[in-house]
Amino acid sequence: MHHDKNGKLLVMIASLVTLPAMADQHPHFQAVIEQAKELADAPYQSPEDDLPEALREIDYDTYRQIRFDPSNAYWRDDSPFSVQLFHSGFLFDTPVRINVIENDNVEPLSFSTDDFSYDGEASALPDHDLSGSGHAGFRLHYPLNSDDYADEFAVFLGASYFRLVGRDQIYGLSTRGLAIDTASSDGEEFPAFREFWLHKPDADAEQVELLALMDSPSLSGAYRFVIQPGDNTQVEVEAELFARDDIDKLGVAPLTSMFTYGEASRERPDDYRPQVHDSDGLLIQTGADEWIWRPLSNPESVRISSFIDDNPQGFGLMQRERDFNRYLDTEAQYHRRPSQWVAPIEDWGEGRVELVEIPTPDETHDNIVAYWVAEEPLEAGDSRHLHYQTHTLNSQPESHTLGRVVRTRHGRAEVPGQTEATNAGERQFIVDFQGGELDDIAADQPVELDISLQQGEISLPQVTALPNGGWRASFRLPASEQPSDIRLRLTLEGEPISETWNYVWYPDD
Repeated sequence: MHHDKNGKLLVMIASLVTLPAMADQHPHFQAVIEQAKELADAPYQSPEDDLPEALREIDYDTYRQIRFDPSNAYWRDDSPFSVQLFHSGFLFDTPVRINVIENDNVEPLSFSTDDFSYDGEASALPDHDLSGSGHAGFRLHYPLNSDDYADEFAVFLGASYFRLVGRDQIYGLSTRGLAIDTASSDGEEFPAFREFWLHKPDADAEQVELLALMDSPSLSGAYRFVIQPGDNTQVEVEAELFARDDIDKLGVAPLTSMFTYGEASRERPDDYRPQVHDSDGLLIQTGADEWIWRPLSNPESVRISSFIDDNPQGFGLMQRERDFNRYLDTEAQYHRRPSQWVAPIEDWGEGRVELVEIPTPDETHDNIVAYWVAEEPLEAGDSRHLHYQTHTLNSQPESHTLGRVVRTRHGRAEVPGQTEATNAGERQFIVDFQGGELDDIAADQPVELDISLQQGEISLPQVTALPNGGWRASFRLPASEQPSDIRLRLTLEGEPISETWNYVWYPDD
């Protein structure tokens, strides 16, 4: 799903100069919670439209010529962490307020043109009165890949979007604070972080903590993020939400990504690259400890898939293909885009993981969203506590020890040279599994295929040992005008030895 990510709902409010001392372990967080509660008790106010005209009129190329000067990075001399700021302007026309908490004192990070360099067409901007323009967001740096360079590992920019990378990764998918009514007929609502408080880390700190105040027509909220960069950069997220209005669909821990085409795509552009995507599948660990793998698609029309569950253990959008040869893109480097996993710290109860797939003509649009929706609705006047962890990764969650899907392919089932039309319209599928428990299973073991179809029938289901130590499940679908929802997994002596492959075949695609 592509949106400008311009934070049009971002609102400036007066900054906290003195936060009350509270007995709670996180008094500053409690103060932001009180602010969020007060906001929810009052009618929603749209952000003030007071960005200087000189910044409002610039285009994308001019905006890119405004750069934060790294020598002005905040904290760079006192901590392994440092902060760089984003200039307002172009699409980012509603500034956010950013504060620093140091020794229990709160000070705003005031806007200054001295923090930035203005090149090319942007060089004339400092001649205008830019006071009050504020900042669009910020990015965090840490010596992630080497001791002598502070890498960018997190960025908060636009609405409630933030992005993470770990060691040797580059930015791909995004995450958000919340998703409201995604892919609904009434249109999606984008909650926005309108103020931040950054705790200044100590000289030996390995993590950084920040707070955020969210506001939106339907709700307000207070967020606490504890971010630890590393091989897999991880974030503990805690939030208190307060509803102004009834919310039909509240998407928790949303992940937003891009899938244009991949190995199972029936149609693809005239492109030298065999695959183009930031993520290639949705992985779910259910409350019953079943692992479900759903390959992503770029559909002809919007599709919403729901995975009903009770207390899921986690879900994530994964970039399982990590080999450069599967992409051949030296610029986008899709093989280095991270996967991202979400795991509840406090139980989520009954609900569903929802996957939204939206048509996209090319890779410039985010068209994939996944999030958790609780069965219990959030109604006006209600509050809700969230507590979960999300982290980047290159492989799979450590607890995933089953065989994993490494390939999904399909094609016509007709036999070359065959004149009879007995197989006309049939579709041949192969699903290859590898790794995990399969590494210890010899080719002569009685591995079986557990396969089911919601409606219709399948033919010629079989499982075959592969020369590379993997196993192949294959089957055929008869010609049909209706979608086919298929589930399959490998078993040995009645026990699953692979994750569950779930796929919906749409004949009209």
